[in-house]
Amino acid sequence: MKKALVVLSGGQDSTTCLFWAMKKGYECSAITFNYNQLHSLEVESSKKVATMANLKNHIILDLGSIFDGDSPLTNFNKKLELNDSLSKFSDGMQKTFIPSRNIVFLSLASNYAYSIGAEYLVTGICQTDYAGYPDCRGEFIQSLEQTISLGLDKKIEILTPLLDLKKYEIVNLAFELGKECWNALAYTHTSYCGKFPPSGKDHASLLRARGFEEAGLPDPLILRAYEEGLVDLPKTKNYESQNK
Repeated sequence: MKKALVVLSGGQDSTTCLFWAMKKGYECSAITFNYNQLHSLEVESSKKVATMANLKNHIILDLGSIFDGDSPLTNFNKKLELNDSLSKFSDGMQKTFIPSRNIVFLSLASNYAYSIGAEYLVTGICQTDYAGYPDCRGEFIQSLEQTISLGLDKKIEILTPLLDLKKYEIVNLAFELGKECWNALAYTHTSYCGKFPPSGKDHASLLRARGFEEAGLPDPLILRAYEEGLVDLPKTKNYESQNK
């Protein structure tokens, strides 16, 4: 069986990638990075998702303060931008960009993949909604894959099943992957604010909400928060059947 190492953040996209890889027949392990991020709740989410997926091998790698800088995700003195709609965010690169994050993540993941005999890395990078992040482009993946393979005595292929998908297409894919993936989404964490339930006003949360709305499906995370009495259901059409 082909072995794959999934970079599992604990978010919606990486969780979908995990179940995608499992359905494709890969023997999966997962690696999660703890880098003192504001939304560190996603690390706990990754543990929950890994348990739900019955993974035998899931490691948490602590990177400390390596990414301290100007991003409000790692520098808590910087204010996280919150808005009521995506249109209020500026175009281009968002202030939440963390320089070299995916370079470091995938490079370190390649080291662990090599040590466990995995010839594939799986990452949830998506370039269609990349918010100006240069390390979420196909060109970056192709270049880094070549660099990693040149530095090793074998090729490690980087798989990006979500690369060219819109957010609603990622939602549809998760739904098509079956109840195991769909149920796991209820425990994922996407919000930059690092809270459950999420505020719903940061860039990542708004992108997630738009994806579910355009797919016409309710977000399992929001349904979970509603069932726990923590939020009211949104008034959008994808929750109409739940509101009746």
